[in-house]
Amino acid sequence: MSVPVLTFFNNKGGVGKTSLVYHIAWMLSELNVRVLAVDLDPQANLTAAFLEEDELADLWDRTDTTTSDTISRCFQPLTKVGDLADKPQLKQINGRLSLLPGDLSLSGFEELLSVEWPNCLGDQNLFRPFRVVTAFWQVVQAAARQCSAAIVLLDVGPSLGAINRSALIATDALVIPLGADLFSVQGLRNLGPTLLRWRADWARRRENWGEPEFELPVGAMQPLGYVVQQHSVRLGRPVRAYDRWVQRIPGEYLRSVLKQSGTGAPTPEVDPNRIATMKHYRSLIALGQDARKPIFELSTADGALGSHFVAARAARTDFAALTEEILRRLRQAGHTVPRQAVS
Repeated sequence: MSVPVLTFFNNKGGVGKTSLVYHIAWMLSELNVRVLAVDLDPQANLTAAFLEEDELADLWDRTDTTTSDTISRCFQPLTKVGDLADKPQLKQINGRLSLLPGDLSLSGFEELLSVEWPNCLGDQNLFRPFRVVTAFWQVVQAAARQCSAAIVLLDVGPSLGAINRSALIATDALVIPLGADLFSVQGLRNLGPTLLRWRADWARRRENWGEPEFELPVGAMQPLGYVVQQHSVRLGRPVRAYDRWVQRIPGEYLRSVLKQSGTGAPTPEVDPNRIATMKHYRSLIALGQDARKPIFELSTADGALGSHFVAARAARTDFAALTEEILRRLRQAGHTVPRQAVS
């Protein structure tokens, strides 16, 4: 049985996607859930959030490409005559949180993924094209088994290219981070149809290989809902400029992502598709980056003084509630994830 893969995806950048993955991964580990975080963004920001600069330099400057210590190096043998690395080398962040690092060379595989995608509809030699387009899923599942993860979190870049298509093929469920702005609302209009097309196109390819020689991902890409990052708050409510766009999100999500009528959409406060509205936390993020900690772990020794310390404690409550709600939605969608703390 495969480990459920949850991807945080939006083709618009600047919506706090990587920060969400980072903090939810940490929170899952604090809830005693074994989690694997995977960096499939060619910019590798999630990897940079977890690892110290010296460790990053050692990892990325390495000239030995036969190692399997990044997602790109696990993929590399497929570009020649080899196969995927079956034992990825993971970074152990804590006892329950593991990282499969990314690196900047990942973008070099975009062309190969594009070339092999149509070949999956051929009538012969299907092993290689399917091995290539499902490479991320194969590596992620091998890594998840290796660290006994109960759930995998994928961070991907803000694009609708071949890398993200293969990442979404590997995806069981999806969370869409949004900003409260015009660009996020417009972005949903691109994102929804793309997900629908990728899901249908992958189903056709699976059907084309009637007797696959290895296990293939389902590629369900099931949306669990959206998370809004609240950039500006006044007296606990979004300022008017942001509230204007927040009010449009429920209807646009219904129309573009779920392909339902957006007429009579609920308000954001009671929208069942809204997982949460998260504060921006502003300067706390910078403190967390400097300390290589999630913001809810910041202490006075890290510079979280006065109101910063209070905000860090509030962040723990917010991220715990968000993580529990995501787990609840995953279970509701039929995925096997822990209901309570496990060792």
